[in-house]
Amino acid sequence: MSRFPTITVEALAALRALVGKEIRRPEPYIEVATRDAIRHWAHGLGDRNPLWATARIAPPTILFAMDRIVSGYVTGLPGIHAMYAGTDFCWRRQIREGDRVAGQSVLLDLEEKASTFAHRAIKQTYRTTFADDAGAIVCEADSWCFRTERDTARELKKYGEVEPHRYSPDEIERIRRAYAAEEIRGVTPRYWEDVKVGEPLPAVVKGPLTVTSLIAFIQGWGSLYVRAHGLAFDLFERHPALGIPNEFGVPEPPERVHWDPALAGAVGVPAPYDYGPERVAWLGHLVTNWMGDDGFLARLNVQVRRHNLIGDTTWCRGRVAAKAVVDERGEVTLDLVAVNQRDETIAQGQAVVLLPRRSA
Repeated sequence: MSRFPTITVEALAALRALVGKEIRRPEPYIEVATRDAIRHWAHGLGDRNPLWATARIAPPTILFAMDRIVSGYVTGLPGIHAMYAGTDFCWRRQIREGDRVAGQSVLLDLEEKASTFAHRAIKQTYRTTFADDAGAIVCEADSWCFRTERDTARELKKYGEVEPHRYSPDEIERIRRAYAAEEIRGVTPRYWEDVKVGEPLPAVVKGPLTVTSLIAFIQGWGSLYVRAHGLAFDLFERHPALGIPNEFGVPEPPERVHWDPALAGAVGVPAPYDYGPERVAWLGHLVTNWMGDDGFLARLNVQVRRHNLIGDTTWCRGRVAAKAVVDERGEVTLDLVAVNQRDETIAQGQAVVLLPRRSA
């Protein structure tokens, strides 16, 4: 028997009517990149780069905490699950301490896709333009989610009987050593001339994923629908489909798939899983470690693939795909991938970095 709503012709038509229109901006978690906000975001990623504490600039992906739409907040199709699937950031400048940055979003496209997860999925894409107080554009970002029917996804059982990974002491020691050996380029410039096509980036490990690490991320990011007490009931009053009764009959948001095994299973995933923007930001962490303090991350385009389940460890890797001089700037293109302990690709994409040139 079905527990959740299905995608109807009427609901899809109502959502299609919004394509090309500006979407009302939900209240952001942070509006100003204060020193506290920068530190909390870096800590939520587990990013130990001292640059974020000393140079008064923010990790570029802090924009996830400054706008909910770019993080996966969606409109329309009430009761239909939203699976965040990626973001393509294009930055024009760094985000500095004290910057007040606001996003303005348009529903860019709706596309029906065949899905191995739920047969039918609606790809819902937004374009968000971030501007500072002076109106200057800081970044443009396309982000997308797949809307899927929860009951259909559960019945298809794409993930079968995946069991949480049990770690041996040797495996934990390998992860500990990887954290201890993490390379942060820092103040030593990485010159464009010294970069070779095909060379690998030093890997960054994340995990094993736990509910504790998810809480740490939420402390920096803010979440989409987590509200306390009366604010939660206010939210469910405005959006009734968000209040899904838990085992005690109490309404809670669909966001609890990230820590509630029962709801994760009800939407077709064998265990709670991470927030997709985490993986995008983790690959951003990989890049900023490599490029050094004098580099500039101009673009980060990441597609989130399989679910990253509680207990999984993620290895973020990259390689230099190409380099060129563009408008007298040293530009490097990187191929990026995130792989779990089962050797499954759970995210992949590209980055474009501007590096200093010796000849400039």
